[in-house]
Amino acid sequence: MDMTGRVEIANCSNVGQKRPHNEDSTASDESLGLAVLADGMGGYKAGEVASAIAVTTIMHEVKNGLRRFRHGQLDSDSGYRNESLLLRNAVARANESIFRVAQSETVCRGMGTTVVVVLFYNDRVSIAHVGDSRLYRLRGETLRQMTSDHSLIQELVNRGLYSRAEATANTPKNLVTRALGIESTVEIDILEDNVQEDDIYLLCSDGLNDMVDDEEIRLTLRKYSANLVQAAQELVRLANKKGGKDNISVILARKSGPTAQDGGITRKLLDFFS
Repeated sequence: MDMTGRVEIANCSNVGQKRPHNEDSTASDESLGLAVLADGMGGYKAGEVASAIAVTTIMHEVKNGLRRFRHGQLDSDSGYRNESLLLRNAVARANESIFRVAQSETVCRGMGTTVVVVLFYNDRVSIAHVGDSRLYRLRGETLRQMTSDHSLIQELVNRGLYSRAEATANTPKNLVTRALGIESTVEIDILEDNVQEDDIYLLCSDGLNDMVDDEEIRLTLRKYSANLVQAAQELVRLANKKGGKDNISVILARKSGPTAQDGGITRKLLDFFS
């Protein structure tokens, strides 16, 4: 399905104020309705390698995979649509590639990366993620975090050991419980969402949300909603203004028109059975 002219995507990545180089990687393809963001970690420049492998592999796997199935079909075994399973398989392949390089190259030993990826089709979006890079959705006046961090902070909150404020104050922010490339296999979360008119989806590395709170993110997206490029640049500027302690990467995506297969009756049937 060609999404050209039907999905608008804006990317912005910045090294920040404290780091010597940028270990984040981003990529997008509006014709596929695809966007990927990865935040690397590891030794000297190894994080850059891990995030670049993740983004390159996922873009390649998804592009090739989209040629082999019909959009929107439901897999009876998993309950997910083919697009979601394609994303999961692509992320799994990226994990294998990063792990293999980490094992074979001494300078890359121990490298890893977070990842969050979205794929738009019909009036839906599929999401896959590992780690603490996030996906938010702005719908009307409401900003919602769609993904749940795979981090020690989130784990402590989930287990009821700390409140969010207590966990944040007493736990290092950069300790993730899942990442690509650390083990030969990884658990990948997948989600699906119905896309509504004017929804804005925000993919970001923790260099943004560690510096800029959710309310300020919401207000910024509302203020610059007419121009996604300007909105992405403003979010990065705010993170740098508040200290820029890490690399900052932002991708904004919005479905901007009907897909080629959309139509009044088709859409109503999809909504009825969803």
